Amino acid sequence: MKRTHLSSPESTAFGEDAQLKRNLAARHRAGAIWHTLFLLSLIIGIIALTALIYNILDQTFGLVAVELEIDPRELAQDGVPLEKLSTGQLIQILETHVSKGVLRRLKAEQPLEQRDHEELLSLVYERVVQPKIVKSWSLTDSLLRRHSVEMEAAQKYPAAQLQFRSWLNSHFISRPQSSDPQFAGVRTAILGSLWTILITILVAFPLGVGAAIYLEEYAADNALNRLVQTNINNLAGVPSIIYGMLGLAIFVRALEPLTSGALVGGVADPTTANGRTIMSAGLTLALLVLPLLIVNAQEAIRAVPSSLREAAYALGATKWQVIRDHVLPNALPGILTGTILSISRAMGETAPLIVVGASTYIVYDPYSPFSKFTTLPVQIYQWTARPQQEFRNIAAAAIVVLLVLLLSLNAAAIIMRNRFSRRWI
Repeated sequence: MKRTHLSSPESTAFGEDAQLKRNLAARHRAGAIWHTLFLLSLIIGIIALTALIYNILDQTFGLVAVELEIDPRELAQDGVPLEKLSTGQLIQILETHVSKGVLRRLKAEQPLEQRDHEELLSLVYERVVQPKIVKSWSLTDSLLRRHSVEMEAAQKYPAAQLQFRSWLNSHFISRPQSSDPQFAGVRTAILGSLWTILITILVAFPLGVGAAIYLEEYAADNALNRLVQTNINNLAGVPSIIYGMLGLAIFVRALEPLTSGALVGGVADPTTANGRTIMSAGLTLALLVLPLLIVNAQEAIRAVPSSLREAAYALGATKWQVIRDHVLPNALPGILTGTILSISRAMGETAPLIVVGASTYIVYDPYSPFSKFTTLPVQIYQWTARPQQEFRNIAAAAIVVLLVLLLSLNAAAIIMRNRFSRRWI
């Protein structure tokens, strides 16, 4: 006869306790592994961002070897240095040293007598002194290999002056584009970006919020509306070049009388008669960010508690009153967050603007929505395509300007969002 051994309560409890400890240890190990992976992801992201910023700043500052056609000391008069000469003396220097053809072109752009001292001094340096950068070094080499750089400059460029240059300065921001990287600026590109983004916001924001309100508050749950919602979600991931082709077909060609300005009193600049204007660019970017703005606005509206709507209905409010006085004020912070993301994407777009007709070289500022234009991303793209090292230096400086402009616009939007959050929530 076989004996059946029954486990005692003590042994059973001990086995369950050991199994529980093993399970807890396995869960803790899994948690530690995931914690390490998440931390590693954060570290990799910080390293990548740091490397990006370092690479940009490394090209924005550094030593340069400059050769001068004429030493500024030779242009001094009666012991007065070039920088302190009067406007009349600077005009006399230009008329003496600049060719007649170049002088006529400068006077055609703006008479010399109407230019201020700083602009005339810049012209003297550009047209008479004619500094030429023969070699440039990165910030890392300039700081860590200064002695080697000085020896290389002395051996290869004995007639050059070694200077530490910040490519990002007030002149870079205030000057228009130039074929010479030393005198090129981003003023025209900054104004073009601001014009374009302004039109994008004015068109996309009301349309996006209006569409989100209809889909969330008014639209019935039927096959047609579900199809519309699915297409909006899919359009948020369409490549930007597709929107550029759409903008070219609709705004540049089909709506040319509107986007060229012919419908509002004619076109002052005949080069914009083909519709390749700021208006076309802004409308194209509005189409680009519209699906993203609609989706984010829907999420913000959906996050408003239903109890708030029901309480308003119980007090006799109409549907529009509920939306206007309760839903929108509470959803506005989330809507503004989606707007910030949309503007960030629009600010960095290049492909659709090139398709629509952004100029890669333009020296005069846009003065209306129907002007020719360029933007900072297009300007950066055009400079990075040049073979000279100096154009890559000013491209890095333009990237810093773009980041500062983008962060400034986002900061303004965040301040507005926080203000509404404190007011309504």
